Amino acid sequence: MFYHDEGSNTLGNIANAVGGIELPNLKSLGLGNITDIKGVPRVSFPTASHGKLKEVSKGKDSTTGHWELGGLILDFDFSYFPDGFPIDMMMAFLKETGCKGYLGNIAASGTEIIQQLGDKHVKTGFPIIYTSADSVFQIAAHEDVIPLDRLYKICEITRHKILKEPYKVGRVIARPFVGSSGKYKRTTNRRDFSMDPPDDTIIDILKDNDINTIGIGKIDDLFNGRGLKVKDHTKSNLEGCNKIESYLKKQSNSFIFANLVDFDVYFGHRNDPKGFGNALKDFDRFLPKILDKLDESDALIITADHGNDPTTPSTDHSREYVPLLYYRKGKFGEDLGIRDSFADVGKTVAEFFDVQNYLDGTSFHR
Repeated sequence: MFYHDEGSNTLGNIANAVGGIELPNLKSLGLGNITDIKGVPRVSFPTASHGKLKEVSKGKDSTTGHWELGGLILDFDFSYFPDGFPIDMMMAFLKETGCKGYLGNIAASGTEIIQQLGDKHVKTGFPIIYTSADSVFQIAAHEDVIPLDRLYKICEITRHKILKEPYKVGRVIARPFVGSSGKYKRTTNRRDFSMDPPDDTIIDILKDNDINTIGIGKIDDLFNGRGLKVKDHTKSNLEGCNKIESYLKKQSNSFIFANLVDFDVYFGHRNDPKGFGNALKDFDRFLPKILDKLDESDALIITADHGNDPTTPSTDHSREYVPLLYYRKGKFGEDLGIRDSFADVGKTVAEFFDVQNYLDGTSFHR
């Protein structure tokens, strides 16, 4: 399968675009030992093991990436609709949801389509339907026109009653916005409605072994709630980091799975390398608060579910190697090389907790 992402290198290209980026805490862990990042040099004694992950499953979206990180390599691809959704699907959408009409039904940028169709949406009350290079059915609506509860209900109906076989659509995404003509702006009240994973992931296995499982950010949405004992939705990187720190203080025998949303939503998809670089600096400044809460019995994995190079013409995700850092307090890092799949992360977590499993991947636990 061809992804047309040649030349993508999210971290390296961001650093080049902004003239270098200083990330002292990630540098100490060994981020610069993974790839060339201007301003983040290699270190002789990194405090984390380091390497790259290669994706095996088809696709390059959040669902595919997170499921593979969880130890589940997909043997099928999702359905994509570059020319919009078929008419029979849209007729079923109107019938099941009770909507009187819809706007759009094209592949589009989410920030652009609400400017193009926002006025007509406000006038008619019809939801704006669009997709992207990912397998997504996105529904945009002004919060004063279609209230959030109603928008979420429309998404649930679409997920469960419309997107059936033979269609395999990864996510239905609620895209609420506010504002007035020419000044429409998406809000942080986004919700994702995913397919159920077709098999167990590390979250299911840990829960079955009475290990506390905590999902922060959109983890709940991406796994459709499966296996999670705690579901904590967050709306920013800072809120996500604060939640991680908070759970580290009060939980034990727990697996904390967090997704920091800002990198993707506000900077990668909007081709903003400067903003992306500043967000990386913010995370780097926060990182010591997380590291300080860990002891020798803990482990921290920092990685990504896909690339999102803001320096390329595309605003979509990029299929590329993703960085891998594995931190254990008191241990110097080793070179983990190029891993054969994202699933090595889930397999490592399973070995760390010493639970029997049949997950894909090869552990790098030490």
